[in-house]
Amino acid sequence: MYYSRPRPGLWFLFWLSALTAIGFFLIPAFVIRPFHLQTSRSLGLAMALRERAPLGSLVAGVVSVWFGWLLWRSDNLRRKIVLSVMLALVAFSVVMSRLNYFEWMFHPVDSAQFESEAASKLENPEMILAIRYADDARAYPIREMAYHHILNDTVGGVPVAVTY
Repeated sequence: MYYSRPRPGLWFLFWLSALTAIGFFLIPAFVIRPFHLQTSRSLGLAMALRERAPLGSLVAGVVSVWFGWLLWRSDNLRRKIVLSVMLALVAFSVVMSRLNYFEWMFHPVDSAQFESEAASKLENPEMILAIRYADDARAYPIREMAYHHILNDTVGGVPVAVTY
C-alpha cells in the first residue's frame, strides 16, 4: 500500500486558493445583507469583489482543483474527506459568483398590500417612508423596505417607485 508524506507547501497553496475562491462569493454576500451596517469602505470592497468574482473565483477554483488532485494521492481517508468537502464548497462558490444572488435577497414587491392605520401592527418608534399625492397617501415600513429595497406602486393615479 502506498503512503505519501504530508506536503505542507501543497496544502498551504490548496487552502489559499480554495479560500480565495470561496471568498469571492462569501465576502460580498456577507457585507451586502439587510439590517447590517455597511460602511462605504466595506461596500466598495464588496462591490469590487463582486465585479471580479466570476473570473477570480474560476481561476482560484481551477488552481484549487489542481492542488487537490496533487494532494488526492495521499492514502489518508481523513485528508480525502477534507479535500472533497473543500472542493465542493469551491465549486458552489464558483457557480454562485456567476449568479445575481442579490436579487434573491432584495427582490422587488410586485403587488403591495396595505392596511388601514388602525389595523397596522407597527410599533410606535418604527420608522416609515411616506408619500402623499393629491388625496392619496401611503406609508411603507422601513423594516420591510430593507428586505426588498424597491416597491412599485400607484399613488393618486401616478406610478411611483419607492426605494430605500
